[in-house]
Amino acid sequence: MATIDRQTTTLALAHALSAAERGLPVFPLSATKLPALRSPHHGERPPVHCRGECGLPGHGVHDATTDPAAVRALFAAAPRATGYGIACGRTPHRLIGIDLDIDTAHGNDSVGALQQLALQHLFTIPPTVTVLTPSGGRHLWLTGPADTTVPNSAGRLAPGIDVRGAGGYLVGPGSVTAHGRYRLAPGTAHLTPAPCPRPLLRLLTPPPRRPTCPATGSATTPEAPGRRGEGLIQFVLAAHEGQRNTRLFWAACRAYEHGFGDALADALTTAAIRTGLTEQEARSAIASAERLTRGRGD
Repeated sequence: MATIDRQTTTLALAHALSAAERGLPVFPLSATKLPALRSPHHGERPPVHCRGECGLPGHGVHDATTDPAAVRALFAAAPRATGYGIACGRTPHRLIGIDLDIDTAHGNDSVGALQQLALQHLFTIPPTVTVLTPSGGRHLWLTGPADTTVPNSAGRLAPGIDVRGAGGYLVGPGSVTAHGRYRLAPGTAHLTPAPCPRPLLRLLTPPPRRPTCPATGSATTPEAPGRRGEGLIQFVLAAHEGQRNTRLFWAACRAYEHGFGDALADALTTAAIRTGLTEQEARSAIASAERLTRGRGD
């Protein structure tokens, strides 16, 4: 998008206010889908890890609110906003977003993968709010129970399926980005977010972390890679161009979730290099998987 006109920002505010009226916490986004307000702590040394406790705007998803006056104030401070984000995991809806990327050119069929999961685990996706993305993907809106926290994940369920949970956000319908407009799928505008099926909720919730040694902080009984680790390596080796990073990241997430990520890291790196990634690219993807599964960083 070459320019941002006042009408685009005005419409984004109108859509955001409409969402806030339905109990969905919102905040302004730029055309890049990133928060439109710069952090008030930008450039501070050492880095300040603030989630809005300072009382100033510019904390991304932590700015999200349902208060109309606060929404207007956020957009007034962000004249280049072209859309809005909806915070997931927050009351009253405790929204869970299932982000299905469409990349048939590289063999990633996220819709088919979700259908396969539904068959394997005996659940169906109920009719619910669905948002169509400019790239041809879709966001399914579901709600979670108060006693369950769903984390964000990328490719954890299957390649091409990302999950937006606590601390994450979805681009709201009506938002305009550099790649186009997000819009409600036909026939879903009148729906409310449906409860997440229990079997799917169990898949979205990671298993409890293993007990750690107080002295070292490491897992006391790490699981050996065994055949499962070999299967993950083969999964990476089977990647075609355009799938390599996604498959490596997915495999590394599974390894860390089951306690043998560190033990398998070198083998995964070697497999990724054989598919065409550089060692730096492979190590970076594995490190990202470790941070995500161990909950480090924001």
